[in-house]
Amino acid sequence: MTKSFFSATRRFYGIFVLGTLLAACSGGEVYVPEIVRGQAEQAADRDSGRNTIFGKDGFSLGGTPDKGTGSGSGLGVNAFLWRATLDTISVWPVSSADPFGGVIITDWYQPPEVSGERFKMNVYILDRALRADGVRVAVFRQVRDTQLGWKDAPVQRETSTRLEDAILMRARQFRNESR
Repeated sequence: MTKSFFSATRRFYGIFVLGTLLAACSGGEVYVPEIVRGQAEQAADRDSGRNTIFGKDGFSLGGTPDKGTGSGSGLGVNAFLWRATLDTISVWPVSSADPFGGVIITDWYQPPEVSGERFKMNVYILDRALRADGVRVAVFRQVRDTQLGWKDAPVQRETSTRLEDAILMRARQFRNESR
């Protein structure tokens, strides 16, 4: 009897997982009967004023919107710095962007006015507050060698500092516009 119970349970979970995967891949709208929708809305209305052990608004992993820091829910970093970074480097092709970890990695970019030279950037947003030390930029440069192809080359130290300053200035503009 135990063996048949486990195989029936395994079969149930298999069908459940398969159904869930198929529903997730459908891309269409899921039909929800009107009576179920009405019951869900009534339950939401009934529970809206309820206090829980996590407080009135419940439990949130993303935080709450805060005008002072610009760290609204959904981002793990300062929203003004994130937006300013994307705005400042908008010409560069973004290879990877992680708003929760605060890392933006660009692909190699070759400015049209400079031939035989290309750049890549890694931007790290380090804090949820809009602070001068809340952003770090690492710039990489390569020059084209006719025999060896692309070869790493040094970058002037003030290049990273200028980019950080431009991002901070733009973030302050976004913060001032939001007030």
